[in-house]
Amino acid sequence: MRAPRSLLPVLLISATLAAATLIPGSFRTSVSEPIRVGVLHAGSGPMGESERGLVDGARLAVEEINAEGGLLGRRLELVVAENHSDQTQAAAEVERLILEERVSVVLACWTSACRKAVTPVVEQHRHLMLYVLQYEGLEQSPHLVYMGSAPNQQIIPGARWAMDRFGSRIYLVGSDYIFPRTANRLIRDLVTAAGGEISAERYVPMDATDLDAIAAEIRSLAPDAVLNTLNGDANRHLFAALRAANLDDMPVVSFSVAEPELRSMRGGHFHREHYAVWGYFQSLPDAVNRRFVAAFRERFGADRVVGDPIVSSYNGIRLWAEAVREAGTDNSAQVNRSIGRASLQGPSGIVALDAATRHLWRKVYVGHARADGQFDAVEISEAPVRPAPFPAYRSRAQWRALIDLLSDESIRRPPEDQPWAP
Repeated sequence: MRAPRSLLPVLLISATLAAATLIPGSFRTSVSEPIRVGVLHAGSGPMGESERGLVDGARLAVEEINAEGGLLGRRLELVVAENHSDQTQAAAEVERLILEERVSVVLACWTSACRKAVTPVVEQHRHLMLYVLQYEGLEQSPHLVYMGSAPNQQIIPGARWAMDRFGSRIYLVGSDYIFPRTANRLIRDLVTAAGGEISAERYVPMDATDLDAIAAEIRSLAPDAVLNTLNGDANRHLFAALRAANLDDMPVVSFSVAEPELRSMRGGHFHREHYAVWGYFQSLPDAVNRRFVAAFRERFGADRVVGDPIVSSYNGIRLWAEAVREAGTDNSAQVNRSIGRASLQGPSGIVALDAATRHLWRKVYVGHARADGQFDAVEISEAPVRPAPFPAYRSRAQWRALIDLLSDESIRRPPEDQPWAP
């Protein structure tokens, strides 16, 4: 029996409301409710000093978007979580942000160990995460957007530049986790192909404070250059040890020291032959960058400095916002489909995702450290470099076998003793 014509509008509205209660993120959201943006970083522990600025980069982007009228007629609300430099806590906090705080996107992690801990959680809930650090590559998740440099945009060109500039006898030092070990395997491949020599390859804990033995070995071996993949506070202790050992003239090329970390080394820790490789430096003269730096300092303090990871945090929120506008919703699944088509002009230049790899096209710069906490930057790529998270000289299966080996906590032997071979 058909419903009377007069009842059809009522039934249609009822059916629509009923459907909305069954579809997550659909009509249930009021236009007056804020869109929640989750940020998870360390405010304490060995990574605290490096990661605090990433929260500020995201906060500035959120505040600017709100000042412009918000997204989809709604304001953004930043939800900040703390992991205390602990990857297990990071995984638990990401799940809380997704399930309890109901954030629409998560910006999280500095270290690769943290990223690898939280990625399964993000994938399990089919959510969306922005990862803003340069990293070792050899990974691609359909639920992550990789805002930092892939290995062909930092590690490989930086190592090649160091050998061209200083020579091919290389000393490797890094923190004891997956990023430095994998990065150094890439560097070892490059040095071997060039007929060079790895003088030594050493790892120290993330919270290491005594690096005098490392400095003494560098003095004894006298390499052409030191390639540094230490993260966090250990960098300060390395450069203090080099200074105490009268190694001020030893070239050091760092892959995880940006302006905030360099600024903390002023005075007794400054090293005049210190270089860093990134896709951005604060000293770049572009007008968009100058406006960004001025806005950041006005908001957070005139003495603050910015580096690549902070800018990537800012760009990440801005890129996500463009994808939300295109999708017409903050639903993470729909935004994930549209973000590959989003782009913008950021402090580091054009911000555009390579949809095939979910990594950004990025320029490559090398910077020479200055005593004032800045770098004199020189571009070493003629144009933005297309990301290659899996370098082409091995198959993906071989790279994954290598990652599995390097991730095995039981393996702590020198690389030349490891059974894996290309």
